[in-house]
Amino acid sequence: MFDTRPDRDSEVVFVGRSNVGKSTLMREFTGHTFSTGANPGVTRKPNHYDWAPEDFVLTDLPGFGFMEGVPEERREAIKTDVVRYVETNAEHILVGVLVIDGKSVIDIIDRHTERGEIPHDVELFHFLRDVDIPPVVAVNKMDKVDDRDDRLDALCERLGLYPPWQQWRETIAPISAKRGTIQPLEEAIGHHLHEAKRDDLLKFF
Repeated sequence: MFDTRPDRDSEVVFVGRSNVGKSTLMREFTGHTFSTGANPGVTRKPNHYDWAPEDFVLTDLPGFGFMEGVPEERREAIKTDVVRYVETNAEHILVGVLVIDGKSVIDIIDRHTERGEIPHDVELFHFLRDVDIPPVVAVNKMDKVDDRDDRLDALCERLGLYPPWQQWRETIAPISAKRGTIQPLEEAIGHHLHEAKRDDLLKFF
Protein backbone atom coordinates (compact mmCIF):
# COMPACT_ATOMS: atom_id res chain seq x y z
CA MET A 1 0.00 0.00 0.00
CA PHE A 2 2.89 2.36 0.76
CA ASP A 3 4.98 1.66 -2.34
CA THR A 4 3.04 3.91 -4.73
CA ARG A 5 5.14 7.04 -4.23
CA PRO A 6 5.41 9.15 -7.41
CA ASP A 7 8.88 9.50 -8.88
CA ARG A 8 9.49 12.99 -7.52
CA ASP A 9 12.71 14.12 -5.88
CA SER A 10 11.35 16.58 -3.30
CA GLU A 11 8.54 16.01 -0.84
CA VAL A 12 6.65 17.63 2.01
CA VAL A 13 4.80 15.14 4.23
CA PHE A 14 1.86 15.65 6.58
CA VAL A 15 1.57 13.26 9.52
CA GLY A 16 -0.60 13.14 12.62
CA ARG A 17 -3.26 11.39 14.61
CA SER A 18 -6.70 10.69 13.17
CA ASN A 19 -9.24 13.51 13.30
CA VAL A 20 -6.77 16.38 13.78
CA GLY A 21 -7.81 18.13 10.55
CA LYS A 22 -5.14 16.93 8.10
CA SER A 23 -7.67 16.54 5.28
CA THR A 24 -8.97 20.09 5.72
CA LEU A 25 -5.40 21.38 5.75
CA MET A 26 -4.48 19.47 2.60
CA ARG A 27 -7.51 20.96 0.88
CA GLU A 28 -6.26 24.45 1.80
CA PHE A 29 -2.90 23.76 0.15
CA THR A 30 -4.00 21.76 -2.88
CA GLY A 31 -7.48 23.05 -3.65
CA HIS A 32 -8.48 19.39 -4.00
CA THR A 33 -11.34 17.86 -2.07
CA PHE A 34 -10.68 14.22 -1.47
CA SER A 35 -12.60 11.48 0.22
CA THR A 36 -11.72 10.45 3.73
CA GLY A 37 -12.96 7.19 5.16
CA ALA A 38 -16.27 7.38 7.00
CA ASN A 39 -14.52 5.64 9.87
CA PRO A 40 -11.10 6.60 11.24
CA GLY A 41 -8.36 4.17 10.31
CA VAL A 42 -9.98 3.18 7.02
CA THR A 43 -7.39 5.02 4.93
CA ARG A 44 -4.29 2.86 4.94
CA LYS A 45 -2.28 4.36 2.11
CA PRO A 46 -0.73 7.78 1.51
CA ASN A 47 -2.48 10.41 -0.60
CA HIS A 48 0.05 11.95 -3.01
CA TYR A 49 -0.44 15.30 -4.75
CA ASP A 50 2.01 15.63 -7.62
CA TRP A 51 -0.10 17.91 -9.81
CA ALA A 52 2.67 20.50 -10.16
CA PRO A 53 5.16 20.44 -13.05
CA GLU A 54 7.97 20.92 -10.52
CA ASP A 55 9.86 17.88 -9.24
CA PHE A 56 7.78 17.87 -6.07
CA VAL A 57 5.09 15.91 -4.24
CA LEU A 58 2.88 16.74 -1.26
CA THR A 59 1.98 13.65 0.76
CA ASP A 60 -0.78 13.12 3.31
CA LEU A 61 0.05 10.03 5.37
CA PRO A 62 -2.69 8.00 7.12
CA GLY A 63 -3.80 9.09 10.58
CA PHE A 64 -2.66 6.99 13.51
CA GLY A 65 -3.25 6.66 17.25
CA PHE A 66 -6.49 5.77 19.00
CA MET A 67 -9.40 5.16 16.65
CA GLU A 68 -12.76 3.98 17.89
CA GLY A 69 -13.58 0.50 16.68
CA VAL A 70 -10.10 -0.11 15.23
CA PRO A 71 -8.13 -2.93 16.91
CA GLU A 72 -4.84 -1.96 18.53
CA GLU A 73 -2.95 -4.33 16.23
CA ARG A 74 -4.18 -2.44 13.18
CA ARG A 75 -3.46 0.95 14.77
CA GLU A 76 0.12 -0.12 15.45
CA ALA A 77 0.47 -1.40 11.88
CA ILE A 78 -0.59 1.99 10.50
CA LYS A 79 1.91 3.80 12.72
CA THR A 80 4.67 1.39 11.70
CA ASP A 81 3.87 1.97 8.01
CA VAL A 82 3.96 5.76 8.50
CA VAL A 83 7.32 5.63 10.29
CA ARG A 84 8.76 3.28 7.67
CA TYR A 85 7.58 5.52 4.82
CA VAL A 86 9.20 8.60 6.37
CA GLU A 87 12.41 6.73 7.13
CA THR A 88 12.64 5.24 3.63
CA ASN A 89 12.10 8.60 1.91
CA ALA A 90 13.87 10.85 4.43
CA GLU A 91 16.50 12.06 1.97
CA HIS A 92 13.73 13.44 -0.29
CA ILE A 93 11.56 14.98 2.45
CA LEU A 94 12.24 18.71 2.87
CA VAL A 95 9.74 19.30 5.69
CA GLY A 96 7.68 17.01 7.94
CA VAL A 97 4.45 18.69 9.08
CA LEU A 98 3.11 17.13 12.28
CA VAL A 99 -0.57 18.13 12.58
CA ILE A 100 -2.00 18.13 16.10
CA ASP A 101 -5.25 19.22 17.74
CA GLY A 102 -4.37 22.29 19.80
CA LYS A 103 -7.39 21.81 22.00
CA SER A 104 -6.70 18.24 23.15
CA VAL A 105 -3.00 17.55 22.54
CA ILE A 106 -1.72 18.51 26.02
CA ASP A 107 -4.25 16.20 27.71
CA ILE A 108 -3.40 13.36 25.33
CA ILE A 109 0.36 13.78 25.85
CA ASP A 110 -0.02 13.93 29.65
CA ARG A 111 -2.32 10.90 29.75
CA HIS A 112 0.24 8.77 27.89
CA THR A 113 3.13 10.12 29.96
CA GLU A 114 1.34 9.25 33.21
CA ARG A 115 0.99 5.68 31.95
CA GLY A 116 4.73 5.55 31.36
CA GLU A 117 4.29 5.59 27.57
CA ILE A 118 5.96 7.89 25.05
CA PRO A 119 3.13 9.90 23.45
CA HIS A 120 2.86 9.40 19.67
CA ASP A 121 3.07 13.13 18.93
CA VAL A 122 6.24 13.61 20.97
CA GLU A 123 7.76 10.44 19.54
CA LEU A 124 7.06 11.50 15.96
CA PHE A 125 8.42 15.00 16.50
CA HIS A 126 11.76 13.61 17.71
CA PHE A 127 11.74 10.91 15.04
CA LEU A 128 11.55 13.55 12.29
CA ARG A 129 14.51 15.34 13.84
CA ASP A 130 16.45 12.08 14.20
CA VAL A 131 16.17 11.37 10.46
CA ASP A 132 17.19 14.97 9.66
CA ILE A 133 13.78 16.16 8.49
CA PRO A 134 12.91 19.65 9.79
CA PRO A 135 9.67 19.22 11.78
CA VAL A 136 6.92 21.85 11.75
CA VAL A 137 4.12 21.34 14.28
CA ALA A 138 0.83 22.59 12.84
CA VAL A 139 -1.18 23.27 15.99
CA ASN A 140 -4.67 23.11 14.51
CA LYS A 141 -8.09 24.17 15.87
CA MET A 142 -6.56 27.13 17.72
CA ASP A 143 -9.82 29.04 17.22
CA LYS A 144 -11.22 26.79 19.97
CA VAL A 145 -8.41 27.55 22.43
CA ASP A 146 -8.77 30.36 24.98
CA ASP A 147 -5.37 30.28 26.73
CA ARG A 148 -3.43 30.38 23.46
CA ASP A 149 0.04 31.38 24.68
CA ASP A 150 -0.07 29.19 27.79
CA ARG A 151 -1.17 26.22 25.71
CA LEU A 152 1.59 26.73 23.14
CA ASP A 153 4.23 27.21 25.87
CA ALA A 154 3.06 23.96 27.50
CA LEU A 155 3.36 22.19 24.15
CA CYS A 156 6.92 23.47 23.73
CA GLU A 157 7.85 22.09 27.15
CA ARG A 158 6.47 18.67 26.29
CA LEU A 159 8.38 18.62 22.99
CA GLY A 160 11.62 19.57 24.75
CA LEU A 161 11.68 23.14 23.39
CA TYR A 162 12.28 26.03 25.78
CA PRO A 163 9.31 28.42 25.95
CA PRO A 164 8.18 30.99 25.06
CA TRP A 165 6.78 29.43 21.90
CA GLN A 166 7.25 32.65 19.91
CA GLN A 167 10.97 31.93 19.51
CA TRP A 168 10.09 28.72 17.63
CA ARG A 169 7.98 30.17 14.81
CA GLU A 170 9.81 28.02 12.25
CA THR A 171 8.73 24.95 14.27
CA ILE A 172 5.45 25.80 16.05
CA ALA A 173 2.64 27.06 13.80
CA PRO A 174 -0.74 27.84 15.44
CA ILE A 175 -3.47 27.54 12.80
CA SER A 176 -7.16 26.96 12.16
CA ALA A 177 -7.46 24.96 8.95
CA LYS A 178 -11.26 25.08 8.93
CA ARG A 179 -11.19 28.88 8.98
CA GLY A 180 -8.39 29.06 6.42
CA THR A 181 -6.05 30.67 8.97
CA ILE A 182 -2.85 28.89 8.00
CA GLN A 183 -0.34 31.69 7.39
CA PRO A 184 1.94 30.72 10.34
CA LEU A 185 2.27 27.25 8.81
CA GLU A 186 2.94 28.63 5.33
CA GLU A 187 5.69 30.83 6.76
CA ALA A 188 7.26 27.98 8.75
CA ILE A 189 7.31 25.64 5.74
CA GLY A 190 8.63 28.49 3.60
CA HIS A 191 11.50 29.04 6.04
CA HIS A 192 12.66 25.44 5.64
CA LEU A 193 12.21 25.39 1.86
CA HIS A 194 14.36 28.53 1.67
CA GLU A 195 16.99 26.87 3.89
CA ALA A 196 16.96 23.89 1.51
CA LYS A 197 17.48 26.33 -1.41
CA ARG A 198 14.09 25.43 -2.88
CA ASP A 199 12.54 28.87 -3.26
CA ASP A 200 10.94 27.53 -6.45
CA LEU A 201 8.48 25.64 -4.24
CA LEU A 202 7.42 28.61 -2.09
CA LYS A 203 4.49 29.37 -4.38
CA PHE A 204 2.75 26.22 -3.17
CA PHE A 205 2.68 27.40 0.45
